[in-house]
Parts: sequence; C-alpha cells; structure tokens
Amino acid sequence: MDPAVAWFQQEQDGPAKRIWLNIWETEQEQEQERERVLAAENKIKSSGSDTPHVTLDKTFNIQRKKAATGENRASTYNMNKNFNRLCGKYGGCPWRPQNFNYGRGIIGLHQEIEQFYNHMIPTPCEHALRVEVVSRIEQVVLSLWPTARVEVFGSFRTGLYLPTSDIDLVVIGRWEKLPLRTLENQLAVQGIANISTIRVLDKASVPIVKLTDRETQVKVDISFNMQSGVQSAELIKSYKKKYPPLSKLVLVLKQFLLQRDLNEVFIGGISSYSLILMCISFLQLHPRQNFSENSNLGILLLEFLELYGRKFNYMKTGISIKNGGRYMPKEELQREMVDGHRPSLLCIEDPLTPGNDIGRSSYGALQVKQAFEYAYIVLDQAVAQVNAFLNDCNKNSILGRVIRVTDEVIDYRKWVKANFEDKFIVLNQTKLTNALYRRGSTSSQDSSEESDMDQEAVVPVVSATQAQTITTQMLPPAVIVPSVSAMPQIYRPPALQNQQTIKPSKINERLNLARNRKVNQQQSSSTSNSSKEHSDRSFRDEPKRHDNGTIGDHTSNNTNKKKKGP
Repeated sequence: MDPAVAWFQQEQDGPAKRIWLNIWETEQEQEQERERVLAAENKIKSSGSDTPHVTLDKTFNIQRKKAATGENRASTYNMNKNFNRLCGKYGGCPWRPQNFNYGRGIIGLHQEIEQFYNHMIPTPCEHALRVEVVSRIEQVVLSLWPTARVEVFGSFRTGLYLPTSDIDLVVIGRWEKLPLRTLENQLAVQGIANISTIRVLDKASVPIVKLTDRETQVKVDISFNMQSGVQSAELIKSYKKKYPPLSKLVLVLKQFLLQRDLNEVFIGGISSYSLILMCISFLQLHPRQNFSENSNLGILLLEFLELYGRKFNYMKTGISIKNGGRYMPKEELQREMVDGHRPSLLCIEDPLTPGNDIGRSSYGALQVKQAFEYAYIVLDQAVAQVNAFLNDCNKNSILGRVIRVTDEVIDYRKWVKANFEDKFIVLNQTKLTNALYRRGSTSSQDSSEESDMDQEAVVPVVSATQAQTITTQMLPPAVIVPSVSAMPQIYRPPALQNQQTIKPSKINERLNLARNRKVNQQQSSSTSNSSKEHSDRSFRDEPKRHDNGTIGDHTSNNTNKKKKGP
C-alpha cells in the first residue's frame, strides 16, 4: 500500500493491521538501506570510470513525496501515521451536515457528492478575493506594457476550481523575447509577492512565471501569448451546459488527485485539462445519455473509476472528444500528430489544435490509473448491498474512504472569511457589478463572471473601495456600505511562520517610488503639452491600448480605442 495513494480504513484497525504494518515498515527501511549502500558502491566505481552507474529508485514517486511535504495544503500523504496532524481537528469530512439522514449504499454516496460539491465551491468572499488578485496583477502588467491584454483561463474561468487551486493568467502582446524576468522583478518591487515565492520556468514547453500572492496566499501562474487556453476554457463551459453532472464529477476527481499530488504533469500526474477531457469522453460514450441534474453521481463516479482504473487500454487506445467523441487506435491518432513517432501513454487529441497530444507529457498516467483502481475497489466494497456495515452512510462516510479535506485547507478558508469578508460587499444587482468590473481594463474579470458556476453558486461582489464610489440611489435598499478596513494580517502557513513579512507602509513606499520614477521619465521625454496631459491623468485611469493587444505607438485612430465602461 503506497502511502501517497491509500490509507487504512476504520474497519481494518486491530492487532493484525498493526503487526502487518510493522513488518511492512521494516521491509521498507531495509530496502532504503540497500539502496543507500548500492548508491555508495556505484559512486566509488564511477569515480574511476567514464560510464556513470544509474540506480533505480523503487519508491512510488520520489518527486511527489517531496511535493507532498511542501506547498500542497490538501496533501494527505502518509495519513496512516499523520492522521491527527492532517485531519485530527475536523475529521476530514467537513461537507457532512449534522443529523442528516443518508440513504444506504450508492444513494448515500450520491448525497455525499452533492454535499461535497456545495461545500467546496467558492464562497462569494473567496471569488471576490481572486478577482482582486487578478486586478492587482493586471495593474502591474499594464504599468509595464500599456497596450498588452490580460486574460483569465483555466479553472478560474470555467468555475471548476478548488479553494487551493491556482489562477491561470495569460498576457497577450508583442515582444521579441518573452519578458519573464522583467515581470518577475516588477511583481517583487510592487509587493505583489515575496521574491522567495516567485519562480520563472523559462525552460518549460510553455514558459511561465509562478508566484504566490503575498496578501492572500493565492497561487498564480502567468504565461505569455497562449490564446488557446482561453478557447479551451470556453469549450469546457459549453460542455458543462451539455452535461449537468460534469462539474460535480470533475470537482470530486480533482480533489482526489490533488490530495495525492497527482494533479501536476511535472511531478508525475495529469493536468486538470486532461482530466476534464477524460470526463467529457466518458459522458459522451456512456450508454445512458439522459443526463440531468438528478443523475446519480455515485454510479457515475464508480463507472468512471472502473473505466480508467481497470478497463481502459492505455497502451493502444487514444481519446478524442471531437464530433461526438470516440476511441481510436493510438497509431491512427498519432499519425496525425506532430509527435506521432513518440509513444504517448495517455493519448488525448486536442479538440482545438490539430496535431497536439494533450497527454503526451503525462508520464505518470499509470500512477493515476493505479489510484483510480484503488478508489474503485474501496468504493465498490462500501456500496455493496451485502455489506451492511460499510454501506450505512449515517455511521461512516463512504466518500470519505477515498477523499479527505485537511485541517489546513479548512483553517485557510476560515482565515479568508475572517480577514477579507468585511472588505467586500455582496450586491444583488449583476449589471451594477459588471459595470464596476468594466472600469478600466478588466476583460479577465468579466470572463470569470461568465462561468456557469459563478452564475449558479457565487453571488456578485465588489470591493468596499469600489462600493464607496457608488451613489446612494444606485444601491439596493438593504445594502450598507462599510468603511474600508485596514489591511488584514498576512496569512502564514505552518512552514512559513518565521518568514519576514513586508509592512503595508513599505509596500506603499515602493509603489510611490515606482510611480514617481514613471512620472519623471514621462516628463523628461514628452513635450510640455503631453506633460500637462499626463500630470492631470489619474494613476488608475485606463491606459490607451490597441484592440489587437499589440505593443506599439500610443497614437491611434479613435476606432482603435477600446470603449470604456460606465
């Protein structure tokens, strides 16, 4: 039993389990000792030879083990030993309401999935918090390149994001060389993120800047000129409308992979986009096509896990969702692709880009298969009618046998609510909110509002700063505008308690220095008329930009200017 995938269930506790666990741990320690001795011998031998000696790590995935001890708040790695540290405070099943009467077996699993979805979708405060993070980063980008365009894609645009999910942004413009380091320096100077949390992955197939927002601890990935991500998000939103169970099924599976560190390609998992395409293909080719809001999610989850955990042939079969979806021989699919000569374990045809294999970098697909098979076995036993003890969902959670929410995730959500809820006002007028979002360059924020989940489960919100500019006649009668509270205390995860934080006064000082530097450069390079025009312009006014998002001469025809919002 790999500690990154499985944990012991309640009915397995007893003397036999403790004896077996001691034997297994002893064998693992002996195996690790043999590996260390072998590595030392190879090092001695290779010192006098040009041929390197390579040792094979027999552990499940050493990269995921390192990732599990780091930044992933949702990780349940090695929960057999660390249950009290990971889930001892809240029990790991916060979606279960008290005194709820569950059905037995598959009915109880369906009810738990519904409750899990309603618990994990973003609250209005969490959604507004991410909108504000996007707005701050967008201001930094536009201060560097006024004619650039910032777009949201990925889970934040589709609405399929968990409380600890990243925000995916793309900056669209024209550069001879991608300005990754320029953006990195500016984000640090303006206090958006601590320099220790900013990483530039310039050697990746898609170069990105990864950062953690200093104020909210929300993680952000910024790429350049990847417009296909926006198109992919719109495609997923269309399938969400076509298949109502898709959102709930995807959210459960994303949490399942996230807590096992199988949600990132570069650490041995599969991407969220690959997982969503697998779910769409599963629903497209399902023998029952009468999907609705009342479809049994427990049955669909078991069938998905059985398909991709036991039945699907990863070696010979490719997946395509185009033209209604189909399975096809991998050889036929790869002949049409750019990397057709390269064997791809998880082969998924890109529905938007011909010749692109979405899963070609998912070298850990078999590890995902193993996790799916484990989940199917555990859940199938729990919902069996002959098992009267396990299928009683009122006594023990059925979904909780494969999914747990860690105490750190729950504490983070409580921290967000306690420190940021007073900063935002809930408004019931969608048009008013959209109008406020469209002040300036906020196309990315508009797109996040259009997601189906936002319309169904997230109430429109605006910040208190924006709300103070609204006249009393525009506000609903029941809305009270609170004063803008002071900046909340910076959230520190357990591993970052000793990290030195930047005071708000220091952030304002850095911003003022950057503003003064920009004004001095403009005054020295422009004429007296343009200097007067720049001095009258507010720092937060929308900069001029071309419709095509290119960087060039600021002087253009009126037809090329974007229409400002009200």
